[in-house]
Amino acid sequence: MEDPRITVPVGTPADLLDANARAFLADLHDRFDARRLALLATRRSRQAAFDAGALPDFRTATRSIRESEWRVAPLPAALRDRRVEITGPVDPKMVINALNSGANCYMADFEDSTSPTWDNLLTGQRALREAIDGTLAFTSPAGKRYALKPEDQRAVLIVRPRGWHLDEKHVRIDGAPMSGALFDAGLFAFHNAHALAAKDRGPYFYIPKLQSMEEAQLWDDVLAHVERTLGLPAGQIRVTVLIETLPAVFEMDEILHALKDRIAGLNCGRWDYIFSYLKTFRRHRDRVLPERAQVTMTQPFLKAYSELLVQTCHRRGAHAMGGMAAQIPIAGDDAANDAAMARVRADKLREVTAGHDGTWVAHPALIPLAKQIFDERMRGPHQHAMTRDDVLVDRDDLIAPSIGTISRGGFDGNVEVCVRYIAAWLDGNGCVPIHHMMEDAATAEIARAQLWQWLHYADDGHAPLHLDDGTAIDEALLDRVLLSLPSKLAGQAIPGAARVPEAIALLEDLTHRDTLEDFLTLPAYARLD
Repeated sequence: MEDPRITVPVGTPADLLDANARAFLADLHDRFDARRLALLATRRSRQAAFDAGALPDFRTATRSIRESEWRVAPLPAALRDRRVEITGPVDPKMVINALNSGANCYMADFEDSTSPTWDNLLTGQRALREAIDGTLAFTSPAGKRYALKPEDQRAVLIVRPRGWHLDEKHVRIDGAPMSGALFDAGLFAFHNAHALAAKDRGPYFYIPKLQSMEEAQLWDDVLAHVERTLGLPAGQIRVTVLIETLPAVFEMDEILHALKDRIAGLNCGRWDYIFSYLKTFRRHRDRVLPERAQVTMTQPFLKAYSELLVQTCHRRGAHAMGGMAAQIPIAGDDAANDAAMARVRADKLREVTAGHDGTWVAHPALIPLAKQIFDERMRGPHQHAMTRDDVLVDRDDLIAPSIGTISRGGFDGNVEVCVRYIAAWLDGNGCVPIHHMMEDAATAEIARAQLWQWLHYADDGHAPLHLDDGTAIDEALLDRVLLSLPSKLAGQAIPGAARVPEAIALLEDLTHRDTLEDFLTLPAYARLD
């Protein structure tokens, strides 16, 4: 019998959201949404303190967790070797290609690389269900057919639901929108948990955007409830947490502890981590970052973050996963392609040498390169024995200011990548090739946050920032770049080209606001069907 409290759009397929599925989701909402909203309020209070001059730090009250000896639960066999993981959205073609790619794992992403239209979400849930059943196939408009390899040749599936901050407006319970995280993870588990458990394949999740141990504890409680409701053994659902916010780096031990019976590792989500650094210090004039291209993993605050993550994970028996290589092979330009692959090679060599147990790539062509580097230097399934006792990182190391400049190309590039990504996202595409890089929302967030901070540097009586050629960074400069962008992009076959004017208007609005919007996907989501 239908529950009148729960509404979904007319025409929603009954096989995905029948009465039982809706009741399951409504139960998650009833039990956990108030806690989610309270934790989001805590985030806002913490950010207000940062805006007033406070600095993030390790928590005094949880020192005993950091200093005592304990280990997370042993890793399941399917997650012992994760040396190369591919990530991407959840459309059928991508799901097939990623599972067939030769990577150890595939992170199917409902978050930063999926534009959360209702059709995209349902298509993704169906594609993953059919992939688990072994029936997923896809035929392109040109007639090319894609089919799954035999199961023993496929990557292990790990699903990334949306973060706690995102709503799912299409599912309303007593008129209130459901949490996007609860919807994504809940619906996936409802349809697939038993099939995956029977194969000893989870379910496995990647958890994004956490800022505290309390937010991790909420996930643990949610997943324990899902296990009980679906009749799964305790700890059947395993997770990997992305450390991609600055507050979370000070609570890595606490996050591992909160999830210790189900956590498999932590991941250096470095692009979102840079965005979080920008957002956390948006009012700190002494911690403005240089242009995006100069904020590499050699910057002291990023090096400290990645090495502390390795040390923390290996002390507790968890994987320390490296970050993303977003490069796309460049056809027709051997020199440019060789330079791009050299950057990938150097990055992966840095990661494996630092002790990471695996890494991410965005394109299947990078898998052999990343795998070769890890195979040569990581003889076993992981590097937990590399304890990195040499790493001595304190609070100041993790928030160290960066040295660099802002060039005209860096400023213009931030404007272009942000507009192009927003346009594609509004058009339903959350994974966008831009200048031979496969970009998701994190890159656009860095670009948008930098533009806001640079433009608002002069607030409260400070002198404005300048480009390295002496040009003042002000609203007039931004307006000139925005005005020139449509003609620059005209005639290019870019995703979402028809939405470029709307994207320009949205970026202009966001950068002119007195306060930095927490996530650009929040106001942009209101424009999606």
